Amino acid sequence: MPEEKIKQIADNADMIVRGYAFTREGDLIRVFNTNDGLSATVITADGTMVESNMDEMEQALVQSIWQRDSKYMED
Repeated sequence: MPEEKIKQIADNADMIVRGYAFTREGDLIRVFNTNDGLSATVITADGTMVESNMDEMEQALVQSIWQRDSKYMED
């Protein structure tokens, strides 16, 4: 993905932790890995994966970050 698009995603994110940009869209949270510019997932507010192209280890990491840090998510 072009660096400018990654920067745009990061600028619009509600929270960034360890390079993962979390963006709330209605009832869903979109998560994008700004480190690799490829990995993305969609989760619900309780951390349930809805859609993902991440491997299982990265999904577990994102869920862990979400469970720990979602309270800091900007509204």
